[in-house]
Amino acid sequence: MTISIPATALQLQSLIRNEGELEISLAEVELLEPTANEVLVRVEAAPINPSDLGLLFGAADMAAAVMSGEAERPVITAPVPAKAMKAMAGRLGQSMPVGNEGAGVVVKTGSSAAAQSLLGKKVAMLGGAMYAQYRCIGVDQCLLLPDDATTEEGASCFVNPITALGMVETMRSEGHKALVHAAAASNLGLMLNRICINDGIALVNIVRKQEQVDLLKSQGAKFVCNTESPDFLAELTDALAATNATVAFDPIGGGKLAGQILTCMEAALNRNPREYSRYGSTTHKQVYIYGMLDPSRTEIARNFGFSWGMGGWLLFNFLAKIGPAAEDKLRQRVAGELKTIFASNYSHEVSLAEALQIDVINAYVKKSTGAKYLIKPNKGI
Repeated sequence: MTISIPATALQLQSLIRNEGELEISLAEVELLEPTANEVLVRVEAAPINPSDLGLLFGAADMAAAVMSGEAERPVITAPVPAKAMKAMAGRLGQSMPVGNEGAGVVVKTGSSAAAQSLLGKKVAMLGGAMYAQYRCIGVDQCLLLPDDATTEEGASCFVNPITALGMVETMRSEGHKALVHAAAASNLGLMLNRICINDGIALVNIVRKQEQVDLLKSQGAKFVCNTESPDFLAELTDALAATNATVAFDPIGGGKLAGQILTCMEAALNRNPREYSRYGSTTHKQVYIYGMLDPSRTEIARNFGFSWGMGGWLLFNFLAKIGPAAEDKLRQRVAGELKTIFASNYSHEVSLAEALQIDVINAYVKKSTGAKYLIKPNKGI
């Protein structure tokens, strides 16, 4: 395979200066030579996930962002509020590459047989620094895509699919029988709905708009509760009673929803109590917060007994817990069902430079359901 490989390439980097300023720019970096078990990938597609935005923008006030530089090499700057600087201490002065996952074509390999077997193949990758034209990465961080899959289809092979599968595996390992998912009309939520239908798992979906209810029901969802409904809590309780769902995954984080879910779980369990207890139901109820779409404080009203838990759930912690062999099984399932259960949809495709336009930033920073952006680092090259 003969491909012209440049000596340097562009990489999107995020820097927070000691004086309290965010700078995002396209740096020209030297391409690394793959070691024995590494490959060099020409990155063709990389999604902008909510989990990428924390590293990309830090605690900066993006409403005050300004753009300078040339159209092909824009520079974004934005102030970081003084009260937020303490949380940024670990990254001050470091220009950090961004992008959790992506996909592309292997253009050069190291000397190992595993690496050389991927030459010319399309792979999905997880490992950071994906908002770049090229990425040198270990073979163990790559997933070989099916021959009929495009790099756009493979770009979101990891974060959303493995998160959705991780929720199901967590449910099973902790002894729950059904689950609840909030912000359920997202790409991840639609995947989880398809997984649960395929695997025969009862799922309660929580959304905030009627059109999202309609979308999920059109895709076979049985239980969809709208937070804007005047009867939301009663409808959620009915769905929980029908499914016996006692574990929930909430990407919203802030506000009252996590506490409301626990309250409704308790109410559902108490419809047919085995015996009275002033301490509430003895069945454990669990809410995992796995995102912060709402960065405000989490509010709970303690009216759900004493058998409950609320905590954080992070994909990378989950993967460390289950180990490489179990992770590989999940990856292989994703590859095998890439065009069906784990299909992703994108509303916009942008180049690296276009991703740093103020109007584009203002759009994807909203993290709106149905508005998913895909960066194509070599677009126009």
